Amino acid sequence: MANQLSRLDQVFAALADPTRRAIVMRLCAGEASVGELADPFAMALPSFMKHIHVLETSGLVLSEKSGRVRTCRLSPDALLTAEDWFQHQRAIWEARLDRFETYVMKLKKERAAAKRPTKTSNKTIDKTTRRKGS
Repeated sequence: MANQLSRLDQVFAALADPTRRAIVMRLCAGEASVGELADPFAMALPSFMKHIHVLETSGLVLSEKSGRVRTCRLSPDALLTAEDWFQHQRAIWEARLDRFETYVMKLKKERAAAKRPTKTSNKTIDKTTRRKGS
C-alpha cells in the first residue's frame, strides 16, 4: 500500500506541472520524439529533458533511444493508480452525500410534521369561532 501511495504521489507530482500535462496530452495522440515534444515550448533541451525524466520516473511516459532519436510514448497503466484513487474517493463522497440527503429529508419531514395542526387544535379553533359567531 505504501508503494502504491508513493507511485500515486509521483503521478500527481508529475501532472502538477502544466508543461508535463501538455506533454501527456500530446502523447495521447501517439508517440513522438523528444524534439517534436519540445518544439512548442520555449526552453532549452536540457530543461525539457528534466520534464521527460519526471514523467518517466512517475511511470507516465516510456522512452527508448534509437540512434540519436529518443521516442516517447504514454504508459496509461500509470494512470490506473490515480484512477483507482479517484474511484475510491468518489465512492466515499457519494456515500457521504447519500447520508446527507437522508438527513435533510428527515429534517424536512420533521418540520412539515411540526407545522401541521393537530386535530385537537382544530376542534378548539372551531369552538372558538362558533362562540364568536353566535
